[in-house]
Amino acid sequence: MEVVYFAGGCLWGVQAFIKTLPGVKFTEAGRANGTSHTLEGNYDGYAECVKTGFDPTVVTIRDLMGYLFEIIDPYSLNKQGQDVGEKYRTGVYSEKPEHLKEARAFIGERNDYDHIVVEVLPLTNYMRSAEEHQDRLARCPNDYCHIPEEILSRYK
Repeated sequence: MEVVYFAGGCLWGVQAFIKTLPGVKFTEAGRANGTSHTLEGNYDGYAECVKTGFDPTVVTIRDLMGYLFEIIDPYSLNKQGQDVGEKYRTGVYSEKPEHLKEARAFIGERNDYDHIVVEVLPLTNYMRSAEEHQDRLARCPNDYCHIPEEILSRYK
C-alpha cells in the first residue's frame, strides 16, 4: 500500500468522494504543509487534505489525479465552491518523489497545463484533523459540500 495526500477544497467532500474509488484502502481527513505544530485556532499555511492509502496494483497516481480533477476546479486559486482561502487550495503532496513526478506528468499532458494552479509538492508536515471532521458527510449528509451529489455518488 502507498500513501498520497490530496487537497481539493473542503476536505469533507473530498474524503467522501475519494473513499469510494477503486483501489483506495483508507482515507483520513487532515491538513498538509503548514508551519504550526497545532491546529488549535489557526492553520498557519495548512491545506485541508485527505490522506489516502491506495493499492498501486489497482489504481495509479495518474488515475487518482483524474478522479481529483473531476471534483475540483484546477484553475481556481485558493477557492473551491463557496470555500475561499489558502486552506482551500488544491494540491497533491507525497513523501515519494515518483508520486510527484506522475502528478506533474498528468498535469503537463493537459492542453491548458500552464493555467492549472494545483500544487504538486513534497509533504513537509501533516496533521490529522479532529474526530469531528473524519467522515463528516457520512455522519452529517446535509452539511455543505462543494462537490455535486451526482459526482459524490458516482462511484458508490
